[in-house]
Amino acid sequence: MSIKNKLNTAYGVKASGLTIDDVDEANRMVKFYISAFDVKDSDGDVLRKGAFSKSLQERGVESTGNRKIAHLRHHDWTKQIGVFTELKEDNFGLYAVSKLGRSDDGSNALLDYQDGIIKEHSIGFNYIKGKIDKKEDSQFGEYYDVKEVRLMEGSAVTFGANEFTPTLEANKSLIDSDYLLNLNNDMNTLIKALKNGKGTDERLENIEFKLKQIQQKYNSLIELKSFDKDALLGESKTPSNEEVQKALEDAQKEFYLKLLLK
Repeated sequence: MSIKNKLNTAYGVKASGLTIDDVDEANRMVKFYISAFDVKDSDGDVLRKGAFSKSLQERGVESTGNRKIAHLRHHDWTKQIGVFTELKEDNFGLYAVSKLGRSDDGSNALLDYQDGIIKEHSIGFNYIKGKIDKKEDSQFGEYYDVKEVRLMEGSAVTFGANEFTPTLEANKSLIDSDYLLNLNNDMNTLIKALKNGKGTDERLENIEFKLKQIQQKYNSLIELKSFDKDALLGESKTPSNEEVQKALEDAQKEFYLKLLLK
């Protein structure tokens, strides 16, 4: 992926693969690293110390604003499982302490932490223009040097894989899939809620983040290599790569246009 494509990512997620440091059942506290520095990940990124410093200043535990970095489950903004009581960068990475809530989501998360079901964490973020460079050296080979990101949330995840890349049957049309229809319905609901404009700034911001997530999920469909070409382009000929890409881009434009006109 090029730097331009990374910057166009609507909502990035990145799993750390780091184990849980400590779970305090009595006080409902959990300690862990959300992210590590100076490690090349599966996206070819190397996050550097200081990458989260501005986000921590603006949205961290000690910030004066009320739009804090959230502790979620599976990047779902309707499932805030806890509140971060400590977020800090050290030489290893981004360290977190969270007090889990007493809601069903928070209580279930506590049990899953205790039982070892939650094993990893992942961040929800945006890349920032001018803060990422493509480099190559003897340590990492070719990689992207990331000096800063906009951190929005840290999520407890069961698996560290990218949740925004959907698994679809190879013989199933993407355009007609239940997955795409669900995205359509979810996005339509969120757009109406955002246009309505009711609620706190925090609620509206959460809606905006969820819309970015859905946009990224849809973009992931465009990037998939396995899809039903006949369903998109007809059975009369074998399409070229350029024709396939154009068909997918046209489908995406039509999808968003219908949503905005509703």
